[in-house]
Amino acid sequence: MSYVGVADEEAGEPIEIPIEEDGTVLLSTLTAQFPGACGLKFRNPETRAWRGLRLADGRFFPPADTGWGNLTFVTVIPKLDNVEKIRKSEDLGDLTSSARSKRSEKNKCSDLIVLGLPWKTTEQELREYFEPFGEVLMAQVKKDIKTGQSKGFGFIRFSNYESQMRVLAQRHMIDGRWCDVKIPNSKEGQIQQVPCKVFVGRCTEDMNADDLKEYFSKFGEVTDVFIPKPFRAFSFITFLDPEVAQSLCGEDHIVKGVSVHVSNAAPKTDPTRQHSGFPRGPAPGRDKGQSPFGPQPPYGSAAGMGVGGGGGGGWNTGPGGGQ
Repeated sequence: MSYVGVADEEAGEPIEIPIEEDGTVLLSTLTAQFPGACGLKFRNPETRAWRGLRLADGRFFPPADTGWGNLTFVTVIPKLDNVEKIRKSEDLGDLTSSARSKRSEKNKCSDLIVLGLPWKTTEQELREYFEPFGEVLMAQVKKDIKTGQSKGFGFIRFSNYESQMRVLAQRHMIDGRWCDVKIPNSKEGQIQQVPCKVFVGRCTEDMNADDLKEYFSKFGEVTDVFIPKPFRAFSFITFLDPEVAQSLCGEDHIVKGVSVHVSNAAPKTDPTRQHSGFPRGPAPGRDKGQSPFGPQPPYGSAAGMGVGGGGGGGWNTGPGGGQ
């Protein structure tokens, strides 16, 4: 059996490792003597430059021009800083995958109920209204069996989950009348109350809205970033998908080298703040801009703090602002 000399550095003492019958050296043989090694290199006798050996299917092939000869080969081991970068990249990938997997089962379209339909609205008109939001798989107006008259509500279903979320996020003017779209059988709107907005604490003044949006967009679509002025060391991030917002609550994240903490955006007086995960009951007086699923104050009343165009004096407490 033939052997080839291998060292962990150019001036190091070589260890002879066996050459296989086909003239190759197994990577497993190399790593048994040099744990962590991933390659072999040698000095070109003429140019004194380093040359690397070809590795294929777990086998090192000898230099094509000289063979193994009497050369001493040096192991190639990844640098620690490169290994650390790879680990951080993998950890970030795992974090992103985890946040997405938490909501993967939730991202399924369901039938939506449309309340407050005008009596004259037909199924074709209902479909045509919602088609700009995305592909409509089904549009149905519920009618009285005896009279054939509309019952004032109907059902729709989208093929795309984001289309469904956008429709749930707003009221709709159909044939001159305001209509509400909800997920049916949601126990007094419990599903609609899942907040899309999160509170980000420990922010620094050099963080701007673009920095925060760029970082948090890797977890899901960000619809709004609000940083109060004057600066108060916190911000609000609003996601399109409430499942993304909930999956991030309670976690620390590094943004521009600074550790920030993500938590629910509910006010301290809100009893739902005492529970992790989804709220267990209605939370009257929440900011209308906080979530497309939350209860809506009467139109024309005060709206509390908004996240798009400047902040108010605090969370809205209902009609009249709690006066």
